[in-house]
Amino acid sequence: MDFAQSLSRKIARRLPVKRVPMRARRPVASITFDDFPKSAWTVGGPLLARYGARGTYYTAGTFAGRTVDGIAYYDSGDLTALRAAGHEIGCHGFGHQRVSSLSNAALKADIARNTQFLRSFNGGEAPVSYAFPFGDTTVRTKLFYAHRFATARGVHPGVNDGVLDLAQLRTIGIETYTWNDEKVARAIDHAKTANGWIVFHSHDVSENPSPYGCTPAMLERVLKALTDAGIEILPVREAARVATGDAA
Repeated sequence: MDFAQSLSRKIARRLPVKRVPMRARRPVASITFDDFPKSAWTVGGPLLARYGARGTYYTAGTFAGRTVDGIAYYDSGDLTALRAAGHEIGCHGFGHQRVSSLSNAALKADIARNTQFLRSFNGGEAPVSYAFPFGDTTVRTKLFYAHRFATARGVHPGVNDGVLDLAQLRTIGIETYTWNDEKVARAIDHAKTANGWIVFHSHDVSENPSPYGCTPAMLERVLKALTDAGIEILPVREAARVATGDAA
């Protein structure tokens, strides 16, 4: 790994570039899925509906209709259905590449391609929420995306409270390789106490998930815990308005 890029990644994590005071009068949560595998909708979607929750599906156009490494990804019908159900279609870059490896010109082209692809499923609108593929970002790329999306989400753990960095939201993984019941419970308690915004992320949802996905039981445990705590679950674009005081 290039030393300069490695250092820039560490600095980016600690350098807020889109600072906004947390003005929420209540805690709020978001459930997000990256890439997105088809099971995030066909299995995860009904679970969200059971709890009256709506999520954000960060979509990379390159995966449409494909099966990669044994994982089936979304198709156009899935995008149409989740939009109709009130979920958010977010941007995950078209090529699903590490952004630190691309020039600004290449990043701009990638956004344009994914935006064009998603518009027809998004009521003609451009996505406003972004998630960094692989959670990878440097100071340069963080600044680049901060001016092009309302929010950008990383993969570093934590609850968003106090002063938010909308250019690199913290998150809690619902993933088999990092799953820890106690950490999830503590994060939810923290969000409730601090009127924080807790963002969860996963990938596929199945009884035999990838290391980056979860079982239905894991997802349901999070949904039930949030519901029991009285924390509303909203797509990222709507939760951001609550967090910044732009919603009642």
